[in-house]
Amino acid sequence: MKAPELFSEYIWLVNTINNSKQGISLAEINEKWKRTEMSGGLPYSRATFNRHKSAIQDIFGLLIECDNKNGHRYYISNKDVLREDSLQQWMINSISVGNMLSESIALQDRILLENTPSASDNFKLIIDAMRNSRLIDITYCRYQHSTAKSYTVAPYCIKLFRRRWYLLSRFADGGYAVLSIDRIKELSISEQAFIIDPTFDATSFFDNCFGVNTSTEYPVTRIVLRAYGWERYAMHDLPLHNSQRQINKSDDYIDYELYLRPTSDFVAHILSRSSWLKVLEPLSLAEKIKEEHLQAARIYDDIEQGIS
Repeated sequence: MKAPELFSEYIWLVNTINNSKQGISLAEINEKWKRTEMSGGLPYSRATFNRHKSAIQDIFGLLIECDNKNGHRYYISNKDVLREDSLQQWMINSISVGNMLSESIALQDRILLENTPSASDNFKLIIDAMRNSRLIDITYCRYQHSTAKSYTVAPYCIKLFRRRWYLLSRFADGGYAVLSIDRIKELSISEQAFIIDPTFDATSFFDNCFGVNTSTEYPVTRIVLRAYGWERYAMHDLPLHNSQRQINKSDDYIDYELYLRPTSDFVAHILSRSSWLKVLEPLSLAEKIKEEHLQAARIYDDIEQGIS
């Protein structure tokens, strides 16, 4: 069987077990299996189940265990691995959507996607270097710079943000930099190995950040945002940060509290929401956002004269 077909079966089994609140028996799994196109009308044998269970543990780190006291029902014992921002959850969601799309190829003209620059060759090399703890030699060109510069860095982690992949790099002096992978012009894996800082935790590193700007120039700040209109519900469904919580509500707005660094990418997001989002606290951030909006409005001062 081809790898994509096997992955589809793994994802199906994970979702089937994960969606069963009280666990699920092998007989119930078999009944659900026979209703899928993947089954080809054939039953889901215990041997197949055991193979899939072992593969799921190896690939996704998910433990499928049996509750013998509850009718031999299967469940995922380490569901914390499937937290929303985990690689495993992202992979499962991506493959699940991919499966649905592959089964709906006749609708390709009615399913529109967004392009995410991946610089696939560089992406693969970075993953290889991370896996083998090797330094990488890169030539990198920043925005608004006409010349590229060369660096040797340790690839610590990669992060997806706003349709772009970023590389967290560590330099020989211990400093970090977040680089856009699609801005890397040349990349090669060094023969020199590196030892990752044993105290490093990728999630914690970005914990106080909105996106990929990790500058400590901005202290972690309590921020209160007032959301109007549809933005009230968008922020509820897609929180801006893991610290976000609702603190006030009326018929016209909802107030949300967050604790993070008010970096440039966070400011840019607030500005992008226009009049749908208002900064209540801190006053310094509210004043900054106001001034940015006024500057944007000044660009259109000549619109009445029809001057471009």
